[in-house]
Amino acid sequence: MSKSEAKGMSLLRSFRLQYKVIHALILREIHTRYGRDNLGFLWIIGEPILFCAGVAIVWTAIRPAREHGVAMTALVVTGYVPLTMWRHCVARATKAYEANGSLFFHRQVTPFDVITARGFLEIIGTIMAGIMVVIGAISLGYMNFPQNYGLLIMGLGYQSAFSFATALIFAALSEMSDLVEKAIQIIQYLSIPLSGAFVMVDWLPLRYQWILLSSPMANNVEMIRGGQFGIAASVRYDLFYDTWITFLLLIIGIILTRNVRKYLEIAG
Repeated sequence: MSKSEAKGMSLLRSFRLQYKVIHALILREIHTRYGRDNLGFLWIIGEPILFCAGVAIVWTAIRPAREHGVAMTALVVTGYVPLTMWRHCVARATKAYEANGSLFFHRQVTPFDVITARGFLEIIGTIMAGIMVVIGAISLGYMNFPQNYGLLIMGLGYQSAFSFATALIFAALSEMSDLVEKAIQIIQYLSIPLSGAFVMVDWLPLRYQWILLSSPMANNVEMIRGGQFGIAASVRYDLFYDTWITFLLLIIGIILTRNVRKYLEIAG
């Protein structure tokens, strides 16, 4: 066997090992967080459903059926599901290393694995919850089927990457400073206007649209809405900007995660 083949086999074994580690961490997270009683792991989907459906029902009840030619229920669902994904990913990442400190005595378990496991649960749970809410809204006649599944899936993919990248960043920063942990909820609430969850870029005056388009999440939400509404709504997003800023955030998150061990206080 040549050296290149040996390196390839070694890399493959490493990937398989990390896959097994992350899979074990996901199962552990499900059991420790939800247990086996009542709905158990189904709360991974049930919790986001309660948030998304509750907000959609309230907005549908208090707002006009359509605004700017767009159905209000579909507008809220396509905006609040991505927002919930991001908020849950960041919330679960904060102080995640402290909560899982004992696991780092195992050489195979890394900080990156912990956030990957938690992020995967939140992303999958939120997407599944969104699907259930959309099915319910379509069944009741408040939403139509998506017009462009490709664009919808791409928007969800970009939002998943953005949520994971920011989860890595806040997980590391929360270990470096207790101030981050205390400020995270304030940061999340102040970020809602920039999320694009309850407004579309095209609704803003032209000179202010750049503010919303500077938010990766707003670009992702616009893509999701483009997939849902098709040509019935005017969506605006910058795919080039969204790609490089999300990639940059991911690189920053990985670098911070690689250097976070020296800030961890693990009890023996």
